[in-house]
Amino acid sequence: MGSVPWKQLLLNALESNGHLKHSSFMQLATVGTNGTPSNRTVVFRGFQDNTDNIQINTDARTRKIEELKLCSSAELCWYFTDSWEQFRINGNVDIIDGSNPDLLKLQQREKSWFASSLRSRSQYLGPTPGLPCLNEQAQPEITPDPSIGPVDAFCLLILEPDRVDYLNLKSNERLTFKSSMSAASKKSWIMERVNP
Repeated sequence: MGSVPWKQLLLNALESNGHLKHSSFMQLATVGTNGTPSNRTVVFRGFQDNTDNIQINTDARTRKIEELKLCSSAELCWYFTDSWEQFRINGNVDIIDGSNPDLLKLQQREKSWFASSLRSRSQYLGPTPGLPCLNEQAQPEITPDPSIGPVDAFCLLILEPDRVDYLNLKSNERLTFKSSMSAASKKSWIMERVNP
């Protein structure tokens, strides 16, 4: 699959802002279980092989998993501080946990696990996120065995974009991209220049 225009814009922004550690951080908004917006910062883990699908690692015990199971629609918002570019990426999220019956998806999950640092992997061994602390003392740091595959709490999210809103504040340019499926089930993108 050739690079779609919005993906190339994003890759350029990642490269030009790559010297800033926070350039890999983006906001993921979901619909809360009570119907209100729910937002949090997540880390970009790359694109799924040969696609424009965005990978995010997360803890299966977090609230966002429950929310995505009820409504798979989500939006990423990504702002690059050096180049003054914003990307809002809408799509549906596929949750890949250890119970997924698709062997290829489980292999993607394992690949993402091993691509993560040991420190990142250790977060999935701690207490359940969002629950009250039962112990006032700092939790001891747990180091996972580097040769063992993903733990149950590790989850890979794949966001398949269907709409992208790109804003460049330096050039005062705004572009929207909408996907459509052809009769042969081939995805294509329609770009429109809109007022910022």
